[in-house]
Amino acid sequence: MSGPRIHVAAGFDAGGELVLPEGPARHLAVVLRLKEGAALTLFDGAGLEASAVLVEVTRKRVVARLDSVAPGRGESPLGVHLGQAISKGDRMDYAIQKAVELGVAAITPLYTEHGDVRLKGDRAAKKLAHWQAVAASACEQCGRATLPPVHEPRALSDWLAARNEPLRLVLHPATEGVFDPNRQAALPDRAALLIGPEGGLSPGEVERALAGDFAPLTLGPRILRTETAPVVALTLLQHHFGDL
Repeated sequence: MSGPRIHVAAGFDAGGELVLPEGPARHLAVVLRLKEGAALTLFDGAGLEASAVLVEVTRKRVVARLDSVAPGRGESPLGVHLGQAISKGDRMDYAIQKAVELGVAAITPLYTEHGDVRLKGDRAAKKLAHWQAVAASACEQCGRATLPPVHEPRALSDWLAARNEPLRLVLHPATEGVFDPNRQAALPDRAALLIGPEGGLSPGEVERALAGDFAPLTLGPRILRTETAPVVALTLLQHHFGDL
């Protein structure tokens, strides 16, 4: 079915009708100016996708009829949890957007020693909601039906302590070692990827990551920006262990 893909966190019932929440409803009626009879695809963020048709479009209410419901596609066999140091402005949005497009399973924004962003109170809540919206928009674009969570920001040390993925990598341009995917005893189904801030991780943070069984990974002779590094690293991981 043609038409836009829209994320709606609701229960899907084939043959039933669904009153769309305010945000998606306004987007369809006001921004896209769709009318009754327009086709669209809805996904619930938990893996289901529905072929739908608009049956009511007014300024106050938009209703879609769900013609069919089926499991969505586009999920990688490799579940990567990205620990991304928080960066300013659009750079964090870019990192989240591209990570979702590349099949990341979860994202945790991280506070690091060299990072210059600290969020508190209402500002933290608004920023988290914004990042989650960026992830949902990326899912709409790339065809995923499962919305990867963007967790609340946390300290790097706390994130490291919670890791148990069989494959753990930290991007560290100063390393002399080269990661060899062929040395993996078995194909991993989960991985953790740590990306530092513009100023890089501190020596102490790198040591803590290595102590937590993270392998250092360099991406070549050029230093990549903090929003570019996850794109390259996730592409390589998906090529070797995922579905690229």
